[in-house]
Amino acid sequence: MGYVPDASSVLHDVEELEKIKMLGHHSERLAIAFGLIFIPRHCPIRIVKNLRVCRDCHNATKYISKITQREILVRDAVRFHLFKDGACSCGDFW
Repeated sequence: MGYVPDASSVLHDVEELEKIKMLGHHSERLAIAFGLIFIPRHCPIRIVKNLRVCRDCHNATKYISKITQREILVRDAVRFHLFKDGACSCGDFW
């Protein structure tokens, strides 16, 4: 098990390393980090966004849910994603 960044969803015309850095600034990642710090462990982290979740953030959130043993619910522009124990309720189809 390991996380490998997927910068294919970053559309900016910059170097690959810079694209990987940009992934860390996606809104759902920042919201998850905030939730991990401030939301009690027994409460799920709930995030609502008006854009689709990119492939890399989807994979990263699966790993975060597994490592932290937290339930993370993300509502994007198309569907609900419930991340729990390293899996997503969408079955990786979004």
